[in-house]
Amino acid sequence: MNTPDVRPRLLKLLTDIAADVDPASVAAEAEFSDQFDFDSMDQLNFAIAVHREFGVEIPERDYRELRSLAGAERYLRRAAPQTP
Repeated sequence: MNTPDVRPRLLKLLTDIAADVDPASVAAEAEFSDQFDFDSMDQLNFAIAVHREFGVEIPERDYRELRSLAGAERYLRRAAPQTP
């Protein structure tokens, strides 16, 4: 995925799930659960939201790669269809 707006879109999904999160304070490499109250249901909802937003199939075994902002970006760059 070569879309430059991946991070803002991911942050929007994140704040839709965890409304108390300030997008400007999210540390890209830190896991969401270490930064704020993000539990396993939130993680599942985030994976589903990423799937819907980006049209990428995400097997359950890959959910762990979506535990941080940077991890989700890397995953999408690998998994999403390339666009010209």
